[in-house]
Amino acid sequence: MRSNIIKEGIERAPHRALLYADGMTRASLSKPFIGVVSSFTDIIPGHSSMRELERFVEKGVHSGGGYPFIFSVPGICDGIAMGHHGMHYSLPSRELIADMIEVITEAHALDGLVLITNCDKITPGMLMASARLDIPAIVLTAGPMLAGRIGQKRLSLVRDTFEAVGRYRLGEVSQEELSQLELEACPGPGSCQGLYTANTMSCLTEALGMSLVGCGTSLAVSAKKKRIAFESGEQIVRLIKEDFTPRKILTLAAFENAIRLDMALGGSTNTILHLMAIAHEAKVGLDLELFDEISTTTPHLVNLRPGGEYFMEDLEYAGGVPAVLNRLKDHLKDSLTISGTPLNTIAQSSQVLDPGVIRPLEEPFHPQGGIAILRGNLAPAGAVIKQSAVAEGARLFQGKARVFESEEDTMKAIMAGEIKPGQVVVVRYEGPKGGPGMREMLGPTAALMGMGLGETVALITDGRFSGGTRGPCVGHISPEAMEGGPIALLHNGDEIEIDLERKVIQHFLADGELEARQKAWTPPPIKIQKGYLARYAKQVTSASTGAILRG
Repeated sequence: MRSNIIKEGIERAPHRALLYADGMTRASLSKPFIGVVSSFTDIIPGHSSMRELERFVEKGVHSGGGYPFIFSVPGICDGIAMGHHGMHYSLPSRELIADMIEVITEAHALDGLVLITNCDKITPGMLMASARLDIPAIVLTAGPMLAGRIGQKRLSLVRDTFEAVGRYRLGEVSQEELSQLELEACPGPGSCQGLYTANTMSCLTEALGMSLVGCGTSLAVSAKKKRIAFESGEQIVRLIKEDFTPRKILTLAAFENAIRLDMALGGSTNTILHLMAIAHEAKVGLDLELFDEISTTTPHLVNLRPGGEYFMEDLEYAGGVPAVLNRLKDHLKDSLTISGTPLNTIAQSSQVLDPGVIRPLEEPFHPQGGIAILRGNLAPAGAVIKQSAVAEGARLFQGKARVFESEEDTMKAIMAGEIKPGQVVVVRYEGPKGGPGMREMLGPTAALMGMGLGETVALITDGRFSGGTRGPCVGHISPEAMEGGPIALLHNGDEIEIDLERKVIQHFLADGELEARQKAWTPPPIKIQKGYLARYAKQVTSASTGAILRG
């Protein structure tokens, strides 16, 4: 065992003394040392129930013959960080989480890890750490939140709070109604109720083979989640005995399966950033073309919010991730899982319990997958759109640019009623380097939707979007403005086209005009000049490579 380096031999007497100070017995020293990595915090609803999951993991580890040690990593709630300075820190926290797990695990020579996570950047950060360390690891996602309710009407965070801000601006929602929505939209613990980034990553983690069967959609308030926590604790000890490590699971085939599930679900565009970053740590090559290739050949079978009307609880009761995999079974690659059962076997043995929620391949919601990769002279290195959340009439969008240098300026203009139908809102210098931190634009996109402009106004950015964004919104435009990409050269009134059928995003500037603007352009100073974000801006790579940090 790796942990023998801190507990065997005469020279390790001081180490053993410190372990005995924790209350360990002599007999416990012979057991595998399991790090139970918890991202518990009181401030994130998706994580506030983790104290109980920690206990069930501990019970499982003890039952399996291991010895657990809980340690913690931080978490950011993207919903609370949204729309202000705090969102700069969200994506960069992914790298911090991976680094912190590496540091603690290596410093204490742990034999294996159970990673308790749930929300947007915490899950990919933990998966990145597991791939980097390549010691036995299991991911336990804490589960989705129940739908909110007012009477018989079900509510979700994005539709009934973020978008309600725009409806309030139009006078469609009163102050009293908005206050009632605030109280009822999020009824308790769990990740937000639609197929936003947190829940998409939970589902993809199961498809990657890094969590137990059923973990991705089992609800935060369920006894099923507690049982999965206990079983994860037992299973990690078996994985250590078999030396079954993440890189044996996180193969190219596993990533292809996860991407195919992502497309069938219509998941968050952020998953492209995260899957590429995880693959980088696993030494697996992924590029944007693979996402597009799989999207083209995968129908969209599940239509949850924000694009549809179903909730995560509906997907759970319809059979969860295994049931969606059953629909895709003839298109999956051979890959292993931490349960010991190959993914193909899980798919073959699963059953769809509600064909209205998980449609057959022959009757999809859309013929192609939920995400599309766009290219063109405005995004030579690629851009991303959640095409399953775009109305049919907005799949070809032509309009004139209205350019903003930050999210804050954009939001002021939207709330002041300055954005008109037929415009393409351009939000730049919000990329990984220019932000820094590649902020999400849920505030502006939700306000546009709530104000009835969701089909008549497009928004493009070198930043990114929440999984809750819907409408003709293109993100991850690469190269970003701070690197001198074409988005930096746009002026108010420039004609822009977004064509989902051709998968093109382009401007119509003449070559001479473009060259003249390029010569006149100089990069602005980095917006944040101190602390972690200043260091992050110097090291981060393009969104087209997953916004990873240079070594």
